[in-house]
Amino acid sequence: MAKGASLSGFPEWLPSERVVEQRVIDTLRHVFELNGFLGIETRAVEPGSSLLKKGETSKEIYLLSRLQEVTAGKENTTPIEDRLGLHFDLTVPLSRYVVENSGALAFPFKRWQIQKVWRGERPQEGRYREFVQADIDVIGNGDLPDHYEVELPLVMVSALERLRAFGLPKATVHANNRKLSEGFYRGLGLSDIEGVLREIDKLDKIGADEVARLLTETCGATESQARACLELAELTAADGAELSKKFDELCVRHGIATDTESSDAYALARQGLDTLAMIVDEAAAIRPGSVIADLKIARGLDYYTGSVYETFLDGAASLGSICSGGRYDNLASQGNRKYPGVGLSIGLSRLVSYMLHTAGARASRVSPAAVMVAVWNEEERAASNLIAQQLRSRGIAADVAPTAAKLGKQIKYADKLGIPYVWFPGQEGAGDEVKNIVTGDQAPADATSWQPDTVVAQQTVVIDR
Repeated sequence: MAKGASLSGFPEWLPSERVVEQRVIDTLRHVFELNGFLGIETRAVEPGSSLLKKGETSKEIYLLSRLQEVTAGKENTTPIEDRLGLHFDLTVPLSRYVVENSGALAFPFKRWQIQKVWRGERPQEGRYREFVQADIDVIGNGDLPDHYEVELPLVMVSALERLRAFGLPKATVHANNRKLSEGFYRGLGLSDIEGVLREIDKLDKIGADEVARLLTETCGATESQARACLELAELTAADGAELSKKFDELCVRHGIATDTESSDAYALARQGLDTLAMIVDEAAAIRPGSVIADLKIARGLDYYTGSVYETFLDGAASLGSICSGGRYDNLASQGNRKYPGVGLSIGLSRLVSYMLHTAGARASRVSPAAVMVAVWNEEERAASNLIAQQLRSRGIAADVAPTAAKLGKQIKYADKLGIPYVWFPGQEGAGDEVKNIVTGDQAPADATSWQPDTVVAQQTVVIDR
């Protein structure tokens, strides 16, 4: 990252680091489009009323003000709901976009979006105030089949698998279902469901004892209810059948009736359980081990209504979840028409930071150019430009020396940029020659037919092991 940056949390990559980021973006886009997703870009700002739908994260919203308002020294009394703020995710803008363009979209609408977002959170390693997210979502018109809750995490796993070439470890999606959790909590007699979900979502960060304390102090749970919530969070299973069996046993231990006819709470939990079992079993049939049930995944955000996901990298526990999402049925609506959706989001800037600083990813060279054409003197620059243009017309990236300095300085400049070849235009009737400054080999060359070595022809990402 560029040194001397004065704004904490606003990363600026050096050119060689930007190469890695761009390759990651290109790879993700390729996989998303292979799976039929359509690319969009939304505006950077949304009304405060839309941004506030997100709940707890609203305290991190950056609101916009005109300089005239600030210099006038007057306090802005406009309600937050009526002001503009920078979007802090891509899901809220998507919901607005779908409603506004519903007449022009084909449903289910499958979209990918890779764009910057802004959050006013405390900057730390891998967490920024301005960063890039990469999202995929499927939005239905009125309804949305459950099978997308299996397909989307598998698309993300496929995309993350491609990024292993850039040093990323194996990724595993951990899935849960909000209906399962809510039904269980209601069966225990708890009423502050959103509060319980938010506290359970902190389990990996602060530990079971602290979560139990918060459940009793802020959510009205008894010690027994708090213990039952933690037992649910620690429930694990290899497949859907085992998950169902263990869940029913847990319900019985805590006095929750396991009859969908007599218990509305269990009926709700059972809906979520059946969907989660389907996700785990169907994902295992397609890509074994890629998606597992993890009942402590809560996603403490207000708009999720069904499946929720977090994604973790093998051997990178300190990084936390690098891809998350879930199902939302009520975020977008138009009159009586609802647009339910399911989606996942990658914190792309966090991934790039990990690749650069932990995995050892780097650009094979700073410049994309494979050749730098030398300039003997400024009167002959036109000849050098013509050679460069001939190479470019054949798909060979070429640059021209910035000045007609001594030849050694020109070669040194190319070497600093990592450009492997320097082209010497012919003089006094002699033919052109090209030098590989890595190996020292030099040979006659014709700009209309010469080809660089395939190993160094393209700027790539390599891993320092």
